[in-house]
Amino acid sequence: MLRNTWRGLTSMRTALVLLFLLALAALPGALLPQRSLNQRLVDQYFADYPWLAPTLDRLGFFDLFAAPWFAAIYLLLMISLIGCVLPRTLEHVGAMRAEPVVTPRNLARMPHHASATLDVGIDEAAERVRSRLRGWRRVERPDGEGRTVSAEKGYLREAGNLLFHLSLIGLLIGFAAGKLFGYEGQVIVMSGGGQFCNTGILGYDTFRAGLRVDGTDLTPFCVRLDDFQADFLPNGQADSFRGSLSYQSAEDVEAGVDQWRTHELEVNDPLRVDGNRVYLLGHGYAPRFTVTWPDGQQRTGEIQWRPVDQATLLSEGATKFEPPGVTDDEKRRTSQLAVTGLFAPTSSGGDVVTSVFPALLAPEVAVDVLRGDLGLDDGRGQSIFQVDQRMVDSGALTRVARANLVPGGSLTLDDGTVVRFDGVQNWAYLQISYDPGQEAVLVFAVLLLGGLGLSLTIRRRRFWARLTPAEDGARTVVELGGLARTDRAGYGEEFDRLRADLLKSPED
Repeated sequence: MLRNTWRGLTSMRTALVLLFLLALAALPGALLPQRSLNQRLVDQYFADYPWLAPTLDRLGFFDLFAAPWFAAIYLLLMISLIGCVLPRTLEHVGAMRAEPVVTPRNLARMPHHASATLDVGIDEAAERVRSRLRGWRRVERPDGEGRTVSAEKGYLREAGNLLFHLSLIGLLIGFAAGKLFGYEGQVIVMSGGGQFCNTGILGYDTFRAGLRVDGTDLTPFCVRLDDFQADFLPNGQADSFRGSLSYQSAEDVEAGVDQWRTHELEVNDPLRVDGNRVYLLGHGYAPRFTVTWPDGQQRTGEIQWRPVDQATLLSEGATKFEPPGVTDDEKRRTSQLAVTGLFAPTSSGGDVVTSVFPALLAPEVAVDVLRGDLGLDDGRGQSIFQVDQRMVDSGALTRVARANLVPGGSLTLDDGTVVRFDGVQNWAYLQISYDPGQEAVLVFAVLLLGGLGLSLTIRRRRFWARLTPAEDGARTVVELGGLARTDRAGYGEEFDRLRADLLKSPED
């Protein structure tokens, strides 16, 4: 039973079926939002389809490529391909090393055949055959009183097949190495000198580790975003994103050298350092607020706000403050402030703030100032883009002011606290990727295409000649036969040229 199961699993038919199932199973990943890409879209799907989303979630459709059943199909496909490819690889090795087959007894039954009697001896006829078949792999064998010549050409086709199958295995191993030892993380870095060091997973906003990565042995390089420039077309479509990046390699960091190299980071031009790649995925804005308490103490807050409209970069967020110099825990907790609302890089004006263009042409922010307990001390995590709605519902957090502000504008709360909108800073959304199998995947992918090209373009063909002395002993009967090992056209013309060269009379 085990032998039959293995034979069935490693058959080409099973491999094709599993490949079809893998493609079919991957369709929901393209049609449904994925948690690894955008949790907000998943939450929106739950809100739009509350009757369907829980069932899909239990089946793993919102984290499809990490679902056990998807991994099972992928694993079975990999086992099937390796079990299917390796025996065929050995067959191709044997085919490359094999000598041309023995000349068939009846060459007249070949698809291409011809015969003639030449007015030359058998030695001269054999020399003519050897000379014409230079470049072919050939073997001469005795055949009674005469001799036969078996020749074959197109062995590079088998080399292409061999290269294709070995590259396919290498490609699978490269993918597996990337999944086991690679990682990928995203982080938001402020323009104007914001830094990120790849020293641990706590520095990331999101982090996806390979199966053999625990986040304790990352390459310790650092990047600093000195400046960021976004250009837009008149219709609001993005034209270019450019980040002036400075970085230190792992060698610089470990040596304690305060030396920064520069790199112009663009969407299709990642920074490559110490085997890692730093990509620019997007950008947004971070409004900067300064809060001045009645006693004169100030706190400035600047944190990224999340775009809610990618076309105009209308953004929402929450900048949170704690009162300075308050030692009483109860008073400190109940006098926290949060500046929440919407930010428009190019405001439409009016009482309702909205954005009409993604560039910073006329920035304006519509804010609600909340005061009370933000829930920062209860040990539960909360989003940096909004306040805890439970605190608002319970009355522990109340709105004390609302206003629309332009840079430099301010509002005063009932207790004399002043909230000033200072300006806006750009932030960039970076992705750091490490894939140790990337170069191997590239090399094997190129070799795979090269092997496939050789196997598709080169024709494997065979040619036989039987030389038999005529009855008078002074002449030679030459029989020719040809066979193409593929159905591609073209060998008939080549055989005709061989026949014309070998069977022509000396006078010709």
